[in-house]
Amino acid sequence: MTTRQKAWLALGLYVLTIVVFVAVFGFSRAEDVDFQPHSEFKLETWIDGPGPFDIDKAAFYVVLAGVLTVGTMLYFANRMQVRPNRTQVLVEMAYTFMRDYITRSNMSPEMAAKWFPFIATLFLFIWFSNIVGFLPLPTNTLHPVEIGGLEIPAFALYAATGNLSIPLVLALITFFAYNIQGIRAKGFFGYLKSLVPSGITGPIAGFLFVLELFSNVMRIVSLSVRLFANILAGHLIILFMSGALAILLGVEALGIITLPLGVVLFLFEVGLVATLQAFIFSTLTAIYLGGATAESH
Repeated sequence: MTTRQKAWLALGLYVLTIVVFVAVFGFSRAEDVDFQPHSEFKLETWIDGPGPFDIDKAAFYVVLAGVLTVGTMLYFANRMQVRPNRTQVLVEMAYTFMRDYITRSNMSPEMAAKWFPFIATLFLFIWFSNIVGFLPLPTNTLHPVEIGGLEIPAFALYAATGNLSIPLVLALITFFAYNIQGIRAKGFFGYLKSLVPSGITGPIAGFLFVLELFSNVMRIVSLSVRLFANILAGHLIILFMSGALAILLGVEALGIITLPLGVVLFLFEVGLVATLQAFIFSTLTAIYLGGATAESH
């Protein structure tokens, strides 16, 4: 059987499944269900802490991503061998990728050697946060499941980077890091002067200075919102395609159609978006650091 025949056979079985499902359940509307998709992202306090330091789902995912980042790197660092195994080869490939394609390609060798640990940690923390966010974990305390008389949190998807506060903090750290580095390298007034391209004088220089200053501040928004929006949108699309759309519309048969799309979108988010967003954030950080210390604008 050729690949095309297998594809047509799979499509035919899928259509047949839909026909059978519709024949059994029909297109009748489901009973009214008190379902609110946004409740999946609502943060419920698990442990009351001092002041604002409560423990909730977001705090748990931040700590989990941090532990995985540090623990994984320490695990591999303590098991380096002269003759690398397959796992070590993958780790060294990731190290080379972060060093050469993210850090060194966007700043001087001296700067790269100094800032590589920060940028690599940033990349790995965001990557682990994104990946963990696509693993079903029993963290939904709003809709617990009763097992043996005990209320067990339901499995749910949630990402620390899907909460705006986490990307915002990372963006602020990046903002202060590259601005402080630029001031240290050029001096306060020298750094401000470098915001305007050399050779431009007169009123246009003042206009460009204000524009560049505003653009500098807007980097906080672009860094944080890009990461937050992509992860949140991915989770929402998976949620709707995996069954929420059928519940909201009240059409039972719609679930058998949207579920495969939900699986495809899930694999797409895990395989591409999680890594791509970590790469974009860390690469922009390297670009901003390199630009803040560059001789010319």
